[in-house]
This record gives sequence, structure tokens and C-alpha cells, in this order.
Amino acid sequence: MQNEALRRALAQLARKMTITTNAAAFDSWIRTGFREINTELEEIYFAQKNRAAVQSVGDSIKKRLVEQGRSYIVDLLDEGNTDEGFDSGFDLLGNVGLYMGACRRHEITEPSRENKSPLIEASALALQLGASLGVTPRFATSHLATHNYALNGAYKSFTSLEAEYLFLEYNTRGVFAYKRAADALVRTLPLGVSHPVSYDLLVAAKDALMDVIAVNDRLFEKLDRDRFFYCVRPYYKPYRVGLHEYRGANAGDFAGINEIDLLLGLCSPDNLSYSQLLVDKFLYMMPEDQSRLRDVMRRQSLLDSFLEHVESHGSEKWFQKNGRIFLEVCEAHGNTAAQHHDQLVSKYIEKPAEELPEESLNDITASGPPLDVVLGALEKLRDLRMAADRDDIPSRFADIQRLKARLS
Repeated sequence: MQNEALRRALAQLARKMTITTNAAAFDSWIRTGFREINTELEEIYFAQKNRAAVQSVGDSIKKRLVEQGRSYIVDLLDEGNTDEGFDSGFDLLGNVGLYMGACRRHEITEPSRENKSPLIEASALALQLGASLGVTPRFATSHLATHNYALNGAYKSFTSLEAEYLFLEYNTRGVFAYKRAADALVRTLPLGVSHPVSYDLLVAAKDALMDVIAVNDRLFEKLDRDRFFYCVRPYYKPYRVGLHEYRGANAGDFAGINEIDLLLGLCSPDNLSYSQLLVDKFLYMMPEDQSRLRDVMRRQSLLDSFLEHVESHGSEKWFQKNGRIFLEVCEAHGNTAAQHHDQLVSKYIEKPAEELPEESLNDITASGPPLDVVLGALEKLRDLRMAADRDDIPSRFADIQRLKARLS
């Protein structure tokens, strides 16, 4: 009965997205057999004394994963027609990427021991799709979050583990809350900081950021640390597509959070390390996100706009009212950054990593660099967003204090 319901739902999806029969068959496998294989392997790994030991474990199951996935991909390559519009092409790229990401998680592929991906057909299809769509040729955050189409309430995932469902659902809620905040801030630009309606938009941005904090609090409370660290996180590792190794998908691979950074003025595209972060993210974002971020990068920040009026209009009613709510938005954004780094990253990555044997620490991060390097970069980014009192990064601490002094 359940399979029949899925068949009908897939037929409806095929009509909606104009996907081919082969693409629908592959999608059905990703939603069923693929997820079942991964879940079976995760239960085996998690029952071991060393849960990080993956090599030479469950080899017959891994072989089934590779062969079943390859059979669908070969059919799609033979079909030779993947130009069915952006939505269907992006969805197919996500399915190929999930397959390649799972093979990387189970160490069927491993970039450090390869010059090119052994998943030849999957690489060919992923490269074709990525080039035509203008995105990176691997699965990205949006495939499992903002563009993860649900059938009868069930969306795509690597496993059927509760920890993964919690992570995906709360991460998606957080992404959309950030997007709401960014949308509100963008809408202040044609109005200016003195407009009375800009106050309303700043309130909306603050409310959305408070939603981010609430979502993260619930995730922090509900998500099982060990299940996430050992059974969810490893699917986001870097892997090769063809000759090139692509970093893992990151929860921050969408424009909204950086739009907030730039519009508030807490971060600047003139900062070399921050602009490098933006460049590294572009192809991991949806094309419309890429366009939005490029536009925001050329805009004057709200902080700089307020500072222009400090001496001439600082005592006026609009400046006092809008300036205060602006600072509250900045504080809320800084609090989301502190919460992410000091709670989520610490609990779900840093602390469990301390319990791993040294040989398991080499490829622990999704971005590729060693964990201490990643944590150091995240700490600097946190402090930029908090406008912390640091002189080794381009913090806006002094400017925020100047604005606060005029509002007191």
C-alpha cells in the first residue's frame, strides 16, 4: 500500500516537474532503497566499539549501494536528455549528489587516495548538470533544505534516523528565518534609514532573527549528539566529482545570512578573508541567491547610513527610534552567531571530536581543513557578527559604540 502511494506521488511529481521516467525511477530509489541501505550501514557502525570505523565494514551492503545507484545513473546517461528545466535538473543533480555523498561517507570513495572519482558515470552526469545549471556539481544544502520536495509528507534524506530528520527540519526552519530577516533588510534600501516604515522592517528582521535563536534552542535540546556526529555529519564530507575535489555542503550555503552581515555593516566585502568566504560559497548557492548576494555586496550598509547622520540628525526623533531598533537587530544577529558557535558547534562537533582516535581526525570537517583551523575561522566570523572588541579583525565595535553613545 505504501509503495503504491509512493508510485502515485512520483507520477504526480513527474507531471509537475516534467521529469523523465528514468529520473522518476532514480528519485524513487533515493527515497526508498537508498535510504534503507544507508540506515542499515549506520546501525552497524553505531553498534561498534569504534563508531568511526567504516572501512571493511558492511562491504556487501556497500556493493549493493554502488551497483543499484550506478544502474539508474547509466540509464540517465544513455537517455541523454537532462534539459527538462532548472527545477528538474537541479533535483536530479541533488539525487546524483546524495548517491556520491553516501559513497564518500561509507569510504567507497576517498579523495586522498584517488586522482579522480571512481564513480565515473555519476561524475559525468553531475558535471553535465552542474555546468548547465550554474552551480557546483555536487549536492548542496538547498537539496536537503529549501528545495527538498516532499511526497505525502516525506522528504529526501540519507537515512531514516530521527537525528537526521531533526537536523534537516530545524536547519530548514533556521534558513527560512534568516531569509525572512534578509528580505526585510533589503526592503529598507529604497526607503532609507529615516523612513518611518524602515522601523517596521527592522522590527520584522529582529523578529525573524529571534526565530533563528528559538529554532536553534530547540535543536540543541532535541538532537542526539552522538547520532548526529557519527551518523549524520559524515554525509557532508568533501568528495571528488571527476578530477576535482569539492568541499562538503554547509548549512550556511545560502545568501540570507551574508546579506544580513553586509546590510547591517558588521562584515565587509573589502575584508579579504570574508570576501574569500563569499567567493567560495557562490556556486553552492541557488542562482537567484548568487544574484541577490552580488547586489547586496555593492550597497551601502545600514550602519554606515546611520553614521552619516550621527552629527547632523542624531538628536532627531527618527534617528533615535530607528537607530535603537537597528542596534537591536545587530545584537540579535550577533546572538545567533554566538549561539551557533558556542553551543551547536561546540556540542555537536568540537567536543565529540575530542573523543575520537587521532587517525580519525584527518577528514572530520565538511570544508576540508583541519578542525582547529575551521574552528578558528568560525570564531573570527562569530566575533565580526557580534562586533566584538578585537583589533586583529576588522570589527565594527568602535562604530557601534559611537552609535550607541548618540542614542543614550
